[in-house]
Amino acid sequence: MTAAVPTHGPVRVVLVDDHEMVIEGLKAMLAPFSGRVEVVGEAVGAEVAMAVVLDLRPDIVLCDVRMQGASGLDLCREIRERDPGRKVILLSVYDDEQYLFQAMRVGASGYLLKGISSDELVRQLEGVHAGSTAIDAGLAARAAETAARLQSDQFWPGARHGLTQRESEILSLVVTGLSNRGIASKLVIGEETVKTHLSSIYRKLGVSDRTSAAATALREGIFR
Repeated sequence: MTAAVPTHGPVRVVLVDDHEMVIEGLKAMLAPFSGRVEVVGEAVGAEVAMAVVLDLRPDIVLCDVRMQGASGLDLCREIRERDPGRKVILLSVYDDEQYLFQAMRVGASGYLLKGISSDELVRQLEGVHAGSTAIDAGLAARAAETAARLQSDQFWPGARHGLTQRESEILSLVVTGLSNRGIASKLVIGEETVKTHLSSIYRKLGVSDRTSAAATALREGIFR
């Protein structure tokens, strides 16, 4: 947890999400803390966000990770390239350390989960404004363990390609030829969950379909 740090005036924030309802929810969360955090602008979708950020020059951009079209990761990379002094915190429903690693690689100053309380969010925004990095505490602990295990080679197939343990498990079943329904039945999860994991697998392996994913897994020796 990042302690509140006094700042000269409220932290100026731009909100980015592809759902206006989410933006309105964040504004409502932050409204009681107007003396500490000021929402100076918003952008619905990553495509228009860059112009808003360059125009308003906020202290922090608070952005969703997954959006239609360009992702929050893509937007963060672009912001950091075009305006290196601007700080970006990625906000997500995905409690997945691999997303955290990707966020850090593109220059994000934080990765927080959407279940965060309003007072904690304000503390984290103030901490980042003062120079800290904001990471969900539980996720940070798991990420440290992941990094340690990767260093000692004690991990699951596909970890070095950025796959989570569940994604590796699903990819292994794709290689065997199971359909989404078959994978869902075997792992006792929903088909929509399987599809979400597959989308992540494709992105991490740089492929666009299950056939290419299986071929890449075999070619790269992910499963021996």
